Amino acid sequence: MSKSDEIDDSTAPLIEHLAELRNRLIHSVAAFIVGMVICFTMATPVFNFLTAPLCQVLAEGGQDCALIFISPQEGFFVAIKISFLGGFILAFPYIGFQMWRFVAPGLYKSEKGAFLPFLIASPFMFLLGASFAFYVVTPLAYDFFLGFQQFGSGGEAVVGEEVNQGLSVVFQGSAQEYLNLTIKFIVAFGLCFQLPVLLTLMGKAGLVSAEGLGSVRKYAVVAILVLAALVTPPDVITQIILFVVVYGLYEISIFLVGRVEKKREAQLRAEGYFDDEEMEAHPDDPVTADTAGDGKG
Repeated sequence: MSKSDEIDDSTAPLIEHLAELRNRLIHSVAAFIVGMVICFTMATPVFNFLTAPLCQVLAEGGQDCALIFISPQEGFFVAIKISFLGGFILAFPYIGFQMWRFVAPGLYKSEKGAFLPFLIASPFMFLLGASFAFYVVTPLAYDFFLGFQQFGSGGEAVVGEEVNQGLSVVFQGSAQEYLNLTIKFIVAFGLCFQLPVLLTLMGKAGLVSAEGLGSVRKYAVVAILVLAALVTPPDVITQIILFVVVYGLYEISIFLVGRVEKKREAQLRAEGYFDDEEMEAHPDDPVTADTAGDGKG
């Protein structure tokens, strides 16, 4: 066989993979467009649903729930943003299915069984984080922001039942700005809730270990505090809630990575890749060390 024939043989599978990838991308984009169209036709009820946290805070203060358009095209862009976000959420199960169909033929049976749960857990955890942001964090954030309204003759804030006549600085929010901030909370918390999925997958691949994650716990605390300060308003209560949630997810990740390591150790031990003497000879190895601990117990 000539050198040119070898090159042609190696190129053919690559072209087939690229063609398969193109087809999967076309299907995914088509599903996204369909989801966008559906959400665009329902943009008004979806936006009304997203205003629930704001309306709740305003109602508690005795104010009407009202937003305004500050430019003629703002209503259109609000509908477009809702359709983008909603279209992606609606189409994600199908997009994930297309991703799975593309990578599955190249995986062993054991690898398929390992990868599929993470593909299912990822959207579930994102929706869990988004729900937590919408129903818990967002009302607290808007309660903090709207607390800077003032009513009075000289701009004084209302104290108790005291009502002053004169200057009032009250909330008249832009619909687009409100939507941008709400989406920021939803996406930020949705991504934060991916932490256990990401770290467990990395543990499955052997990139991180439970012992390693535990050893950098103090640095993780600092990083989570910085994250809480960046993605939440300057409200101590909201920042504490985010810190507690994300740190709890970090500890859960350590537990899940530890379970993954134990399963891998048990499998290697059953297949005879190492014995107890090898485990005692390498106590610092997370695989051998944990297995040795299991043997002693």
